[in-house]
Amino acid sequence: MKAIDVHAHLNTREMMEVSLGKYNEAMQKYYKFDLQLKTAAEMAEDFVKADVKGILMGWDAETASGLPKLSNDSLAEIVKQFPNAFIGAFAGVDPWKEKKAVQEAERAVKQLGMMGLKFQPAVQAFYPNDRRFYPLWEKCAELKVPVQFHTGTTGIGAGLPGGMGIKLAYCQPIYLDMVAADFPNLTIIACHPSWPWQDEMIAVLLHKANMVNELSGWSPKYFSDALKKEIGGRLQDKFMFGSDYPALTHDRLFKDWESLGLKSEVLEKIFYKNAQRILGLG
Repeated sequence: MKAIDVHAHLNTREMMEVSLGKYNEAMQKYYKFDLQLKTAAEMAEDFVKADVKGILMGWDAETASGLPKLSNDSLAEIVKQFPNAFIGAFAGVDPWKEKKAVQEAERAVKQLGMMGLKFQPAVQAFYPNDRRFYPLWEKCAELKVPVQFHTGTTGIGAGLPGGMGIKLAYCQPIYLDMVAADFPNLTIIACHPSWPWQDEMIAVLLHKANMVNELSGWSPKYFSDALKKEIGGRLQDKFMFGSDYPALTHDRLFKDWESLGLKSEVLEKIFYKNAQRILGLG
């Protein structure tokens, strides 16, 4: 196994044309790729060929976007069907569904065997530190599962008037700092390099033991110098590899990571060892 990809999306019609819907075209332009819809089996083949074990992301932004959610059941079924390609999934939960969100979190973990929960605050239109959502974080802490939050800018709505209503402020790392402080036993995974708040993200990672960072969605060539320094230095145990599949290919990312001049033991941590430890994968 070359790597564990802790952040991959379904490249199926259900996700791209239904759940993402109106946001899909802008995202493709942002990442400069032409989306080729695939079946779950074709996706699995991509991961097997790359020698990568993937972790799939759920999606539920029904309240804010008006678009149908991606079924957590279908996500869990794909993981079950293709264990040679996927080792788990994070459930998509709409925080605005309140008690139903808490119930879905518990169902996804206990009945579907999902690894944790995944949120996109900008698209779901919420601040993670808003106390209205604290029952959800309490449930995750009770279940002893990690929670992923998108941080930084997003390709969704990028370059369009008003960014299609997407507000980036929801994805500032400092709001996760507050959640990490109030829930010290909850593992919080900040998704992506957090640009333009990379220094803020570094500060939170240094300060909160229960905060880690996965670096999907960007080529490491474009990381800030400060972030590159921390990856090879004092925070090397807190970063994990992710692709944001299908936006970026594994081959490209491996080449770009290996061009950074990091020690082999550091690359091993980033590619899979940190994920094994943080996510309890053995």
